[in-house]
Amino acid sequence: MHWFSRVRDNPDEDTGLWVVEPDRDAADGSPQYAVIHLDTVLRAAHLIGVYGGDILPKDLSATDSLDAFLSFYVNKFIDNHAFLIAY
Repeated sequence: MHWFSRVRDNPDEDTGLWVVEPDRDAADGSPQYAVIHLDTVLRAAHLIGVYGGDILPKDLSATDSLDAFLSFYVNKFIDNHAFLIAY
């Protein structure tokens, strides 16, 4: 499990989506990971990288996205269940 925390106490004004960023170790800045039991997972989150006004490189793949962006939108519009959970 890769841990994330909200950036603000309110959703983004323009999109209505929550913005999160990866939790990092205070000592060395490495990402915070944990092994958890599968029965504690409610559902997966659909994250969209916050890329601002920059153009994304054509060779950016989905497998590199967690390393390419500093923060992410939590997409509550992916399906009805996500919408109900991530209001």
